[in-house]
This record gives sequence, C-alpha cells and structure tokens, in this order.
Amino acid sequence: MIGKDATARRWSIGELAQASGATVRALYHYDEIGLLSASERTASGHRRYTEDDLRRLYRVRALRALGFSLEEVAEALAGSSDDLLTMRELLATQLAALKQQAMRIHRLEQQLGGLLRQLDDASMPDPDQFMTTLEMISVFETSFTPEQQDQLAARRAELGPEAIEEAKTRWAGLVEQLLGHVQDDTPVTDPQVQDLLRRWEELGAAFHAQGAAGEQTKAVAQQMWQGNSAEISRRLPWTADQMASLVAYLERARQAR
Repeated sequence: MIGKDATARRWSIGELAQASGATVRALYHYDEIGLLSASERTASGHRRYTEDDLRRLYRVRALRALGFSLEEVAEALAGSSDDLLTMRELLATQLAALKQQAMRIHRLEQQLGGLLRQLDDASMPDPDQFMTTLEMISVFETSFTPEQQDQLAARRAELGPEAIEEAKTRWAGLVEQLLGHVQDDTPVTDPQVQDLLRRWEELGAAFHAQGAAGEQTKAVAQQMWQGNSAEISRRLPWTADQMASLVAYLERARQAR
C-alpha cells in the first residue's frame, strides 16, 4: 500500500475500492454527498483514506446491506461515534440479519427437498406441483415480513413435527365440520358454530408467538387467507369456492360474537 507512514496506513481511492469491493464511482458519490470523505490529500490533491475512513466505509456498507437508504445511513452515522461499543452493536446486528437470512434459506431448502424426495421415489412432480410451490412461496413472502417469517418458523420449530402433524389432522376435521354448516346454511350465531370458531382460532393461535408480534402475524395470516384462497386451495382437498365460502362464513361468525 502506498502512503504508509510511521504510524498508520493510507489508501488511494483506487486501492480502497479494490480492497473493499466498493466502486470508485460509489466512493466519489459518498464524497459528494458528505457521507465519506478522505481525511487527507497529497500535495497534488489526490485523496488519501485513513484507518478511520476505512472503518466509516465499513459502517456505511454494513448499514446499506441492512436496508438503510443513503439518507438514513447519514443520519445514523451523524448520531453515533466511532468506538468499540458502536462497532460491536453494528456487527451484532449484521450477524443477526445473516442468521435470519440463513433461516429463510433453510426453509427454502426444505421446500425443495420435498420435491427432490419425490424425484428419488421415481415420481416426477407435475407442473401444477411446481407452480403451486412457487405460488405459495410468493404468497408467503409477500404477505409476511422477513422478521414475521422468522417468528413463524421459530414457533413451528418449538412445536415440533409431531404436534404440527396432529394440528393438521385437527384442522382438516374442523374444515369438514364447518363446511357442513356452510352447506346447511347454519346461522353463525349457533352455539356449535361458535364453538368450532373458537377451536379454529385456538388451533391457529398455537402457530403464532405470544403478544403483539403474534397478533400481527395472525392478522396477516387471516388477510392472506382472504386474499389468496384460490392459490392456497390448490394444495388442499377442497375447492377454491369451498374455501372462499368457509373464510367468509368464519368472518361472519366472528362479527356475530
């Protein structure tokens, strides 16, 4: 590295770009908007970045990777100092974000693993299965935030596979009973219907966290069912019309309490 004196290293803009993975254009832009300026200049006016500048660049890029806009990065850096505690907090936040990303990747691996197991059994998943998988991934990811997806995944992990399978069986039984009432046009105020609604909601609540976070994911799940019943029903033994009628019936039952 050039510009090395007796106490610390210095980097030219090209060297800093190559070492950090940022482009020279980005570094020029950071300078123009006051986000990161070289602390020193040579006699001929060339930028020289110091170790302090390098740490600031790391913080800029780390915050950008966490989804901050350049304006938000500037505000965050203006209100914090370059010390051990601040850097540790940033690194801890980065690590947590990477763990969340790893969990999402793991869930996708499980989904793909199901298709692969079917292939291993010498059975090619048909196009509808692939399309349904893609649709469900899309519905899930566009309905829940990454944080909410992680909360739901953590809750499923706490329940365990046996409890989840038992819940699926109970849920299917509730669907059949409720569809019978839908077909018979049973009044939603009927005690049996209200009891089935209570059991339905208790069963669903088991898959959500406690407190405000769980209430938010439950609300999103309900909206997802209401807005995507056709796509969801493709993976179920009931038709889209049946599921749409069931969702509407449950909503009327809730309002009748």
